[in-house]
Amino acid sequence: MKFPTALLEGRLIKRYKRFLSDIELSTGEVIVAHCPNTGSMKRCQQDNARVWVSESNNPKRKLAYTWELVEVDEQHLACINTGYPNKLVGEAIANGVVPELVGYSEQKAEVKYGEKSRIDWLLTGADGRKCYVEVKNVTLLEEDGLGYFPDAVTERGRKHLYELANMVEEGHRAVMFFCVSHTGIDSVTPATHIDPKYAQAFVEVIERGVEVLAYQVSIDPQGMLVTHSVPVKMPELP
Repeated sequence: MKFPTALLEGRLIKRYKRFLSDIELSTGEVIVAHCPNTGSMKRCQQDNARVWVSESNNPKRKLAYTWELVEVDEQHLACINTGYPNKLVGEAIANGVVPELVGYSEQKAEVKYGEKSRIDWLLTGADGRKCYVEVKNVTLLEEDGLGYFPDAVTERGRKHLYELANMVEEGHRAVMFFCVSHTGIDSVTPATHIDPKYAQAFVEVIERGVEVLAYQVSIDPQGMLVTHSVPVKMPELP
């Protein structure tokens, strides 16, 4: 996936009101950019971090700039735009990059299922067999290449786990897909220390037949690409 326009480099001044960020561009101009991330962005909003923003020419937009990438610990790149992981994973599935998900004849996005939910990707085989794929963005690195999800308590995320398990019980295949949008992460685990209920639900649904995949994303200011799988570690429950 290529960014539609060349990204502009700057430095983060602050993020506030969840969806706003003040950024100083390399030209010295200070702008207000949209922050397309509803999460806590833990460790992805360090003071004076290098960031990259896109600029839109759409006159109907309230803010012309969107914060896309951040440099973490002055060495790793992370994508903070949560609008991209679904697209990245969808492209990877369609292009056969994910061998665990090949062999399906139809691929649809945002299909209604469960209790007023939408599955990120519904794959259907020629024989009618279905595979439900839920995508989650992983950007929290705390130690030794280990990435954690979630970065804040998520009742919605826990609900999605149980809905996947229900699909398995109905005779379908269900996959939790961690899209690792941080170049410093080389393995993934549920964040028991942040949301123990999510970690407990994760273990429960694995026992009920939900599959788990995690794939790394290569990132640079020109674009992003799902490249290879990384290990998923089971959490240590209290």
